Amino acid sequence: MAASAAPKQFHLVLIKPSHYDDDGYVIQWFRSAIPSNTLAVLNGLALDCQARRILGSDVDIVISAIDETNTRVHVDRLIRQLKGNRALIAMVGVQSNQFPRAMDIARPFRAAGIPVCIGGFHVSGVLAMLPDITPELREAMDLGISLFAGEAEGRFEEVLQDAWRGTLKPLYNYMADLPSLSGVPLPILPSTRVKRTAGKLTSFDAGRGCPFQCSFCTIINVQGRKSRRRSADDVEQIVRENLKQGINRFFITDDNFARNRDWESIFDRLIMMREQEKLNIKFVIQVDTMCHRLPRFIEKAGRAGVARVFIGLESIHPDSLLGARKKQNKVAEYRKMLLEWKRAGATVFAGYIVGFPGDTRDSVLRDIQTIQRELPIDFLEPHCLTPLPGSEDHLKLYKAGAFLDPDLNKYDLEHVTTTHSSMSIAEWEKLYKDAWSSYYSLEHMETVMRRAHATGSNPANMLFLLLWFYTCIRLENVDPLQGGYLRRKYRKDRRPGLPVENPLVFYPRYLGNLLSKHFTLARLIVKYALLRARLKRDPNARHYMDEALTPVPDDAVESITKPQAPAAGIVSISNVQPESAVSR
Repeated sequence: MAASAAPKQFHLVLIKPSHYDDDGYVIQWFRSAIPSNTLAVLNGLALDCQARRILGSDVDIVISAIDETNTRVHVDRLIRQLKGNRALIAMVGVQSNQFPRAMDIARPFRAAGIPVCIGGFHVSGVLAMLPDITPELREAMDLGISLFAGEAEGRFEEVLQDAWRGTLKPLYNYMADLPSLSGVPLPILPSTRVKRTAGKLTSFDAGRGCPFQCSFCTIINVQGRKSRRRSADDVEQIVRENLKQGINRFFITDDNFARNRDWESIFDRLIMMREQEKLNIKFVIQVDTMCHRLPRFIEKAGRAGVARVFIGLESIHPDSLLGARKKQNKVAEYRKMLLEWKRAGATVFAGYIVGFPGDTRDSVLRDIQTIQRELPIDFLEPHCLTPLPGSEDHLKLYKAGAFLDPDLNKYDLEHVTTTHSSMSIAEWEKLYKDAWSSYYSLEHMETVMRRAHATGSNPANMLFLLLWFYTCIRLENVDPLQGGYLRRKYRKDRRPGLPVENPLVFYPRYLGNLLSKHFTLARLIVKYALLRARLKRDPNARHYMDEALTPVPDDAVESITKPQAPAAGIVSISNVQPESAVSR
C-alpha cells in the first residue's frame, strides 16, 4: 500500500514590531517590560484556525509569534525558510510609532514575493478618522502589502484563506463592524514567549471600548465607546491555561477596566480562585480617576489580586482636563481615591501629560512638586501631549493644516510632534525630560520608599520598580513602559538612510555604555538597599506620615473644587488639610 501524502503546510509568522530610538537602532531588550496583548489575541485566533483546519483537512498551519521588543527578527533567515512555501507575514498591533519599522521589515519580504499584511492602531485609526488614504498607507498598498483595519475576531480566517489561495485583498476594513467578544477564541502566548518579559507577565483584554470622549485618545475611535466584554468564565479559562504553563502574572489591557460592565463578576471569580483555591495570581489593570465611586470596586480589586494599577491622572489643572474633554477627572478626589488603592495594597502608577495649551515650564514643574507633596502616587509617567492618528486632536490639526511631524517614528508620546502656543519644540521636549527628572529625584525616591513601608507595600518590589524607572529614563532615554533589562543593539539593524557604523566604533561604545550603566545601577542598588534595611530596622517606619498620606475628610472634598489654589488653575489639596503633615 502506498504511503499517504505528507500534509501541506502554511506558515503564519506573527510579528509585533518595535520602533527606532533617536540613533536609529531598534529598541530591543534581553527582557522587555510589557507583553503585547494583540500578539496574544492573534496567536489565540491562529491556534483556533489551526485546530479547525480552516485551510483544509490536509493543511497544517505552522505558527510563529515574534515580539521584536525582546527578539530579533531575522528577516533574511525567514525569507530563506519561507521561500517556495505558502506563507503570510502578519504585522500585528502596529502603532503609529511602529509603522516605519513595520514597513522596513515588510519591504524585503515583499521583494521576495512573500505576502505581508499590516494591522493595528495606526491603520485602524487613520481609516476611522481621516477622509483619505494617507501617503504611508498608500505606499504600503503600492508595495502589495495588505492592510487590515478593525478587529480580527471572526475575520482572521478569511485573511488566512485568501493568503493560502494567493488572493489577499489590498484592504480589509471592518471599522464599521466591531465584533462581539462573546464566545471567541481566547488570547494566549506560549510560555517561551512570555518568559522574555520581565516578571514573566502575560496580557489579555477582558473588554474593549471606553465610554469617555478624551480628545487625545485613539481607543474610542478604534475600539468604540460601547463596552464589549469577555465573560468571567472566559477570564477564568485564560488564567487557568496560563497557570498550566507556569504563568501567574497578568496585565488586563482594558483601557479602563472600571467601565467594563462585568468587572464585579470577573473580580468575584478571581477572588474565589485566590481565596478558596489559594492560587497565587496577580494582576495589573488600568482605570479612571473616579473608579472609587463604584461601590466595592477597589476593595474587590485588592482581594482579586490587583497588585498594580495605572490611573489616567493626566493633569491637576481643571482647565486642561476640560479642554481635553476629560470631564470625568475630579481633581479634588484624587487623594481620596489614591489612598483607597494604597489600602487595597496596590502600587499606583499615574499618567501625566506635558503640553496642554495652558502649560508653561513653571506650571508643569510646580505641578510635579504638588503631586510629589500631596498625592500618594508611586510612579508618575509624564508623556508629551501627542496628536496620535486616530484621535480627535489629530483630526482637528489635520483639517486645519497645522504642523504634524511627518516622521511617524516620533509618535511615541516621548517626542514633540506638533507646535505649542507658548513653547518651542525644543523647550517642550526639554520640559518633558525635566518633568521625569524632577519627579524621580533621589530625594523623592526615598520618600516613595518610606511611604511603601508605611502603607504595607512590598519594599523589595518598590525598589525594583524605582530602579527600573530611573534607569530607563536617566540611563536609557526611553519610557519605562517600552524599556527593559539589558539593551540589545545590532550594528546592522539600523534605520534605513543612516550609515552602518564601523565595528571598531560600534562595539567598544556599546560595551562601554553597558558597563557604565551597570556600574551606575549597582551604586543605586546599594544606596537604596541600605535605605530599605534602615527602614526595616526602624520601629517608627510604619508610622511615617506626610501630606500625601493624610486622609481628606469627606466634608472637605467639595470645598477643594472651589477656586482657592495658590496658582491659577491649580487645585492644592493641602489648602483644606485639617492638620499639619508630620515631617519625616
